[in-house]
Amino acid sequence: MTHGGKLAARAMRNAGVGAIFTLSGGHVMPIYDGALDEGIPIIDVRHEQAAVHAADAYSRLNPGRIGCAVLTAGPGVTDGVTGIANAWRANSPVLVIGGQAPFNSLRRGSLQEMDHVSMVRPISKWADSCYQTDRIPEYIEMAVRAAVSGVPGPAFLEIPMDVLMGPASLEEAHFPTVRTTPPMVVPDPDDVRAAVDALAGAERPILLAGTGVKWSRGGPALTRFVEATRIPTFLNGMGRGMLRADNPQFFNRVRREAMKRCDVFVLAGAPLDFRLRFGSSIPSEATIVQLDMEAGLIGQNRSADVGVVGNLGAALDQMLARIGDAATGLDFGPWSAELRTREDKLSAAFEAQLASDESPVDPLRFAAEIRDFIDEDTILIGDGGDIVAQAAKVIPVLRENCWMDPGPLGTLGVGMPFALAAQHSFPDRKVLIIYGDGAFGLNGFEYDTAVRFGLPIVGIMGNDAAWGQMLRPQVGLYGADRKVAVDLAETRYDKVVEALGGHGEYCERPEEIRPALERSFASGLPALINVKIRKDEGTPKGSTYA
Repeated sequence: MTHGGKLAARAMRNAGVGAIFTLSGGHVMPIYDGALDEGIPIIDVRHEQAAVHAADAYSRLNPGRIGCAVLTAGPGVTDGVTGIANAWRANSPVLVIGGQAPFNSLRRGSLQEMDHVSMVRPISKWADSCYQTDRIPEYIEMAVRAAVSGVPGPAFLEIPMDVLMGPASLEEAHFPTVRTTPPMVVPDPDDVRAAVDALAGAERPILLAGTGVKWSRGGPALTRFVEATRIPTFLNGMGRGMLRADNPQFFNRVRREAMKRCDVFVLAGAPLDFRLRFGSSIPSEATIVQLDMEAGLIGQNRSADVGVVGNLGAALDQMLARIGDAATGLDFGPWSAELRTREDKLSAAFEAQLASDESPVDPLRFAAEIRDFIDEDTILIGDGGDIVAQAAKVIPVLRENCWMDPGPLGTLGVGMPFALAAQHSFPDRKVLIIYGDGAFGLNGFEYDTAVRFGLPIVGIMGNDAAWGQMLRPQVGLYGADRKVAVDLAETRYDKVVEALGGHGEYCERPEEIRPALERSFASGLPALINVKIRKDEGTPKGSTYA
């Protein structure tokens, strides 16, 4: 006989869990004991929020496997709630296991006892408790199945400590087959036909591909479709990188202009949320063809003229097959060429803004130095407000899994947790965090985790000693004499990282950034490059923040 923690670990291994991210807690210790037997690495962090963020990133970076966070009861679970909510909005499949007070004394006021399931249910795809030791593998399978099915998301399983510690037999326990890749849902052929018919009548269509394409593993299908039709294509969310940045049909700078002129708008796995002004960014007379993984998302905020439900890769391939059956096919090359001329002109004008030699460093020059340093094997992580928005204007996402940010919840503090999962998953790739100095304060102490586990992650910080994204609108609305809660100290965060056992660099001039990046990666240590950037309190210089 053994205990329930070993059942849990065996089921987690069967689910493809490649690492457990956790912060040590008495309620969940039996799982650690089981993980040692199953050969599952345990990466212990300094805050439970970081554990869930790391699990989120693990799922994003490892298709067909699921990230897992194990949280102790009470404050362990409440600390992880922000990570769960972020995964919920980002559609990341995550398995979160939470501890609980002993089942035999529930509702009696045990240490750290609270109703976790009711708290987590609104921000998860599935939330439940297991009260029987031999059913732990069954509940883990249910949680994983819910997390990965349809539009993915986090699943939360609570297991009381006496259930985890209860007697069990590995030989007699039932371990259900765990599928981390759900069956492919194929779209209705009639819907595919309607989508192609809508495109057949278009002169100026555009395609916006989002997170649903990633979770459908639809990158190759997307590439085939846009290259065959030459439809101008834009990417958002985790769709970034699903089409290579050097693909002639990928556009970045003309999105607003193209949307205003489009007559058919193909929305593939991207919601009509605030990023598209809840649908109002699309002309009222334009036909909307919406492709998504679940029917409930079709027509959200604005009705779709055509809805195609199912795996996004399958949908695009079916549309392409039907286009290929037509006598002439579809070719939007002239429209694409017109937009390319405009895109190239805007890019050339924008490039002139990237050469500033001023000190403190211009944020766009900061981003340009990063752009010129990275390669296709670099995993970039954005953790900040203004500085990440600036970087996104300059730094291309070269291919899939080269860029991660929190997603539509906009959570700060994901940088080092995401990086922990990335470096653990891909030890031979460079992992670089783009930090704001404000964001660093949330989970900067995870540099301690990186040091302890020998993960040579590098962060580069744009430090303007402010919550810049709040500073400018506050000054603009109320005046410089009324600003409050937006200024930070000019802290040497690089020295903080050195004190934790890492490598630190400090830069005040743009020409110092490239050598600092080279030294940091050569150090073999977790490193932070602290770059003093220009602090804009009012209207920024030129069109830097346009």
